[in-house]
Amino acid sequence: MVTVLIFLMTAVLVIKLYVSVMQIGYINQTKRQQPVLMPASAFLQAGNYSVAKEKLSMVTAFIDYLLLIVWCGGGLAWLEQTTQTLSPLWQNVSMVLLFVLINGTVALPMEWYGKFVLDEKFGFNRSSTGLFIKDTFISTLLTLLIGGTVVAAVYTIIVSFTLWWFWSFLFIFGVMMLINMLFPTVRALFFDKLTSLDDPELNDKIAGLMHETGFQSSGVYVSDASKRDARLNAYFGGLGKSKRVVLFDTLLETLTPQELLAVLGHELGHFAHGDLYKNIGMVGAILLAVFALFGHLPASLFGDLHLSQSPAAIMMLFLLLMPLVSLVMMPLMGVVSRHNEYEADAMGAKLGGKIHLAEALKKLVSENRSFPLSHPLYRFFYTTHPPVLERLKALGVDIQIDDSKGMKGQCPISDA
Repeated sequence: MVTVLIFLMTAVLVIKLYVSVMQIGYINQTKRQQPVLMPASAFLQAGNYSVAKEKLSMVTAFIDYLLLIVWCGGGLAWLEQTTQTLSPLWQNVSMVLLFVLINGTVALPMEWYGKFVLDEKFGFNRSSTGLFIKDTFISTLLTLLIGGTVVAAVYTIIVSFTLWWFWSFLFIFGVMMLINMLFPTVRALFFDKLTSLDDPELNDKIAGLMHETGFQSSGVYVSDASKRDARLNAYFGGLGKSKRVVLFDTLLETLTPQELLAVLGHELGHFAHGDLYKNIGMVGAILLAVFALFGHLPASLFGDLHLSQSPAAIMMLFLLLMPLVSLVMMPLMGVVSRHNEYEADAMGAKLGGKIHLAEALKKLVSENRSFPLSHPLYRFFYTTHPPVLERLKALGVDIQIDDSKGMKGQCPISDA
């Protein structure tokens, strides 16, 4: 069974690397052609940034694969042996938390490189080493506290119920909903400072949009995200009465009020069409299927890994195989999400104006160095949004571009 597991994860790695190579080659071919949505120099820079990020993702995928080999080659058994003197509950909690911490520690250098080398080179990073260490410490502490509690609860469910996988699913699904509700509050407490939007006129206009779509919010807030990153963003966080509209200060600095209203109209379109609840339902169905699968793992798999069939072993295998689940789930989620984006754009155009939404999309692409073209395979596996050119065309913007040459290139992955 371990051979089957490694074969499946090897297939995941090969698919990821192949898609990345195709994406890199495609961008390297198209970045020197006719620029789209931005000046030639910015278009080339956006292409170089996308290529650099994709190369980093390839290295990360390979490191994750090596770590998988280590875990399957005796690492999981070592965790069990190391914690065997503890009581059953604490042994299981300790095994899973050690597993998560080791994985996080291995991933940390790549995260640091992405922020302080890659993002720094392309003008995105505004964080400091001290802030990075602080964020990492807080994130780790929250992982230990919240993760430890969740692991202990799942352990109790597994040892108490025959249909433990079903009850575990209900519990984890409930935790996901709770995290979604509390995310804005937790982020404000430990990471970003949120302040009320100090613009009465803009506040009134945003309130008008929310009233028109029936969206009830606890307030409109501005995040000081610029202390960490230069990218533009906004999000609607929370569920029920805890919903908040959060605008990055970088977004307010770059978009005009009319463009900002069009972007918020897009986000309100997701709410008006029930996209959040549709996504929750789809994720829930997939998660239930995954839990059912892990509830019937063959005993031979645990024997081959030299593990007891303990709750911790089940949870670690669940986490270990998430890349496989993600590779299957992402294309399905992507198809639904891309459809929803077009509908949300239509609502944004209705509430804020087609011209303003189109101009906002152009600015978001330019300021975030988002290369506007990508290989079809990459779009199939990874993108949750339609290509920005297609979104602009749907808004009535006339864009003539032929990117077919990128499909026929030599895939020169070293061309940066």
